[in-house]
Amino acid sequence: MELRTELLKSIWYAFTALDTEKSGKVSKSQLKVLSHNLYTVLCIPHDPVALEEHFRDDDDGPVSSQGYMPYLNKYILDKVEEGAFVKESFDELCWTLTAKKNYKPDRNGNSVISHTDAFKLWCLFNFLSEDKYPLVMVPDEVEYLLKKVCTAMNIELNSGELDDYLSQEALQQSGLTVWQFLDLVNSGRFLRGIEREAISMAVEEVYQEIIGDVLKQGYLWKKGHLRRNWSERWFTLKPSELSYYESEERKEKKGSISLDRNSCVEILPDKDGKRCMFCVKTASRTYEMSASDTRQRQEWTLAIQVAIRLQAEGKKSLHKDLKQKRREQREQRERKKAAKEEEMQRLKQLQEEKERKLQELELLKEAQKQAELLLQEEEQRRQQQHEEMQKMLEIQLREAEQARASMQAEMVLKEAEAERQRKRIKELEEMQKRLQDALQQEVRARQDEEAVRYAQARLLAEEEDKLKQLMKLKEEQEEYIIQAQHEKLVLKQEMENKSKFLEDAQKQLEEVRVNRERVDQDVMLAQRKLQQASTNVKHWNVQMNRLMHPIAPGGKRTVASGGFSGFNPELLSRRDSSLKLKQSLEKKKSDALKDQSKENVNGETEKQLQTPDKDNPSSATL
Repeated sequence: MELRTELLKSIWYAFTALDTEKSGKVSKSQLKVLSHNLYTVLCIPHDPVALEEHFRDDDDGPVSSQGYMPYLNKYILDKVEEGAFVKESFDELCWTLTAKKNYKPDRNGNSVISHTDAFKLWCLFNFLSEDKYPLVMVPDEVEYLLKKVCTAMNIELNSGELDDYLSQEALQQSGLTVWQFLDLVNSGRFLRGIEREAISMAVEEVYQEIIGDVLKQGYLWKKGHLRRNWSERWFTLKPSELSYYESEERKEKKGSISLDRNSCVEILPDKDGKRCMFCVKTASRTYEMSASDTRQRQEWTLAIQVAIRLQAEGKKSLHKDLKQKRREQREQRERKKAAKEEEMQRLKQLQEEKERKLQELELLKEAQKQAELLLQEEEQRRQQQHEEMQKMLEIQLREAEQARASMQAEMVLKEAEAERQRKRIKELEEMQKRLQDALQQEVRARQDEEAVRYAQARLLAEEEDKLKQLMKLKEEQEEYIIQAQHEKLVLKQEMENKSKFLEDAQKQLEEVRVNRERVDQDVMLAQRKLQQASTNVKHWNVQMNRLMHPIAPGGKRTVASGGFSGFNPELLSRRDSSLKLKQSLEKKKSDALKDQSKENVNGETEKQLQTPDKDNPSSATL
């Protein structure tokens, strides 16, 4: 079930990548090609009949994800066998389809991570994302993954800046998509000042640990089973086995140690000149190993104990177990938080209900007091109204008398006011004439102003055209500057490459010089050996000449060389000259002929010593 869930996540990305119109549907031809590729990478026998039958073009429109799922489950996912295919090849297929559409690194090559590292982070995102679509990673998992990468580089993650980024309301509610996560990593906000190679190595380490289920890897010394010698090997620990290779490239696997619930690891005392030793005991044999220091030994023993514990608990992956535990802890926190919020809400409602009842009680008391006050006020108001009515009647009588007198006075004032109004009308008529004259002057002034504004607008248009030309010249100048900077960078890169090639050539020349000096030393040694051989030959010639003159028992006498048939002075002189000629030739030969020259010299010497013995038996007797 876990494998099906992981495969569906990658297939979901491939399906959405083919959905170019974002309608939730993909054409049948594209799904047919996708299914064929899935058959290939999942190592499932092809079923062309079912493929053609399911994707026949006898109906209208593309297929949705719900319509594709029955075929995907029946003919592909139900036939998948764990371990029968390479999971990384399957992920690369889905990544290739989705990255072309969605992954947009920096076009100038300034991305923090490479395309391969982006693929590995995509796989890590799929592993840690939630099991619901669209796929997102909760902020806790984002922080966990970034901390793992930073720990692999021996640096500390800037949690404050990450919390500020993840505290956005949209991210808190929905989580982070894989493309937002890759943009976040490529932005360099949390990996400033770190080389790209270091980031790549850290991503590879985290990828091997989480996706490859590698609990630990590194160099250890291992004692052989038959030869009992110590060899340094690169060890890779997984929950089911401990494999070891010739080197960290893991090209040549030397063997593996199967782990089960009956296996154990023990600390050993130092011996055989090795320190920080420990052993892994299985049912078949015991493997002795040595770490570089005590800390490494402690880490290896703890990691192996974790692998044995996973085998005893029947679990295949440590990080799947950790992911499930983190998810359960988050759900438990959410439940506690929801329960706490519900309890707070209930308490708040009870408090509001209590306050509401207290307010109602206070309102009832206040209403009762107000009713009593209103009764008193109503009685007082009635008495005041009766008194006021009497006073108002008296006042109205007095006012009526005063109004009649005032009306008469007003009539006189109105007549005077009418006379003033007639005079005012005449003045207003004269003022209207003056205003009409002023209005005509203003119209002429406005016409003059319109003419001036038209001329000013024409000048502004000309100025705007000149400004556009100036901006165009400025843009061309900026493009030329950018092109010049790019050419400068290219020339700088070529100079660096040439300088690197020159350094390599100098190193090779130095190696040739060292080899030449070594060959010259070998030639001088060969010359000294040839000179020693020549000296030995001369010595033996002298000894042989002495042997050619035997001593008679009666006294000393000179024996002619012709009396001995085996002795030939001319032959000896010719051989002497030939030896000198060979010595001069041997000095010019290569190192491969040195041994042959020494054999030739020794052979000639033996022949010269053996020749007199065969011709003159008396010399051999002497």
